[in-house]
Amino acid sequence: MTFVVTLTDAADAATVGGKAASLGELARAGVAVPPGFAVTTEAFTAAMTALDADGALRAGIEALSADVAEIARVAARFRALVADAPLPAEVAAAIESSYAALADDADVAVRSSATVEDSAEASFAGLQDTYLGVSGAASVLGYVRRCWASLYNDESVAYRRRLGLPEDEVAMAVVVQRMVAPRAAGVMFTRSPVTGDRSVVAIEGTWGLGSALVSGDVTPDAWVISKITGEITGRRVSPKVKIHRYLPNESVASPAARVTVADTQADLRDAPCLTDDEIRALAAVARQVEAHYGAPQDIEWAVLDGEQAPDARIVLLQSRPETVWAARDTKPAGAPKPRPADHVLSLFGKPL
Repeated sequence: MTFVVTLTDAADAATVGGKAASLGELARAGVAVPPGFAVTTEAFTAAMTALDADGALRAGIEALSADVAEIARVAARFRALVADAPLPAEVAAAIESSYAALADDADVAVRSSATVEDSAEASFAGLQDTYLGVSGAASVLGYVRRCWASLYNDESVAYRRRLGLPEDEVAMAVVVQRMVAPRAAGVMFTRSPVTGDRSVVAIEGTWGLGSALVSGDVTPDAWVISKITGEITGRRVSPKVKIHRYLPNESVASPAARVTVADTQADLRDAPCLTDDEIRALAAVARQVEAHYGAPQDIEWAVLDGEQAPDARIVLLQSRPETVWAARDTKPAGAPKPRPADHVLSLFGKPL
């Protein structure tokens, strides 16, 4: 069995999950992503076989109704079991070897990559866990288990039950990537999230880690860029009162302590977090990714410090199909007519 694959070889979402497959595809398409590896669903299956050999626990999840209290009770018990269960020896060895080759005890991000997430029909974004600044093989193993356990977060279980997804088809892969300490980070959409306009790229960003944006600690700066002319047609620079920073190689007890939340220094608070050259470079990457996938994308990005040109300092952390406007674009086969005969007559342009 294959328990680990490098991100550049991550291709099959059923094996490495949606996030890892997307990162692997981006890497193979020549887009910069932080290097890493994926812990496969075969590793998850091996761990679940050891924990739930007859499938009774997962059958209990699938039997849940929409009762919120019952979902919370059953899911909490399962999460605790998954997070605390020791890994099968061969799984642990594969992860430890890959981590040593990747990072040599350097800090990594450990990110959930579920097989059912981020399709055009459904988005599980934010329902599973990500851990930043994880260091040391033992910690990596522990946070892989936590990512697996997050597959049974209350919200994730409730979402799967609402969609009617069978639990035996649900699995979790995990992405382990070198940490980056960006100067600015955020999201961008290859169509307007407000109007659905496909002729623009919409970018939102903030100083430091993008977690400040995701958590709602800041109102991000925002730009709109025309795909046709490359012109920046819209700007909003917001007061960014908080900044999330990653502290590498700090002697702290937990990865959570390596991500600090502080007041933004005065000279940055009201300053745009991106230059115009960086904005245009991000828009160019967004267009490249959309062209590669052939559909509008929702992209997480980071811009690193350095003296290189802007396009050399951009890394992507994720790209998933845009789902909100994609769902609205689905149209009925035909508009209803007042009388059945009108459908036939309309073919000839002669309403009855």
